[in-house]
Order: sequence, then structure tokens, then C-alpha cells
Amino acid sequence: MTVLKHLRRDERGAAIIEMAIAMPTLLLFLYGIFQVGVAFQAKAGMQHALGEGARYATLCYNPTIANGCTVPTNDQIKTRINERVFGTKVGTYSDPVVTNGPANSGYRTLSVTFTMTPNYLFFNGPPVNITETKRVYIAGT
Repeated sequence: MTVLKHLRRDERGAAIIEMAIAMPTLLLFLYGIFQVGVAFQAKAGMQHALGEGARYATLCYNPTIANGCTVPTNDQIKTRINERVFGTKVGTYSDPVVTNGPANSGYRTLSVTFTMTPNYLFFNGPPVNITETKRVYIAGT
């Protein structure tokens, strides 16, 4: 009987039990923070690539009075965006989409999408899609 009373009052080892219960939750939170950081890095890479593509799209090659400007083609702009994108290799970047605005509108719309599935050590999260879009006004139009 006295042994049972002694064991009930003994609190040695309680901290280890509490740590064993709290540690998985703490690890999930920390790993989740890193996964959010991966998404932010990918967003920064997309913004940089779209900015470079937008600058390239506004260039005016061989300006003449008769013909105006020679502007880059949609394929050239897509190539420039693909060359400049950076970020993690965790997810995938879609091919850039360059669409012309309505006739005589003088703009193009550039768009890129990043897709990743967050990994939280014990399980995978839902897929995350991040899309960035820029509107670019074309020189000489």
C-alpha cells in the first residue's frame, strides 16, 4: 500500500511524458513554417520572371518612322520568362501564358502558375496553386 502512495506522489519523469506529447505538434508547426517559406520563395521567383518578361516585352527594336517598332513575339517573351524563373525544385512551374489584348488595346497579359503539395512529415497537405499575372503595354502601339 505504501508503495502505491509513493508512486502516485512521485513526479519524476513527468516532464519527459509532457515533452513526448508536445514534440510532434511542435515539429509539425516548424516544418509547416518551412513549407510556407518554400511557397513564398516560389512566388518571389515568379514575380521576378514576370518582371523580366514584362521589361523584355516593352522593348522597341529597330524603330523607324515608316514601320514603327519591332516588338518581341509571344514565344520570345515566354522563353525570357522561363530563363529567369527561380525558386525551389519542390513544386512545378507551368509554362508561361502570354495573351494579346483586344485589337488596338496595346497590351499583353503574362501569367505563370506554381503548383506544390506541401509535405508535413507525417502527411501531405492539399495542393497549393499560386498564379501571378502582369499586364504589359507594348511600345509603339
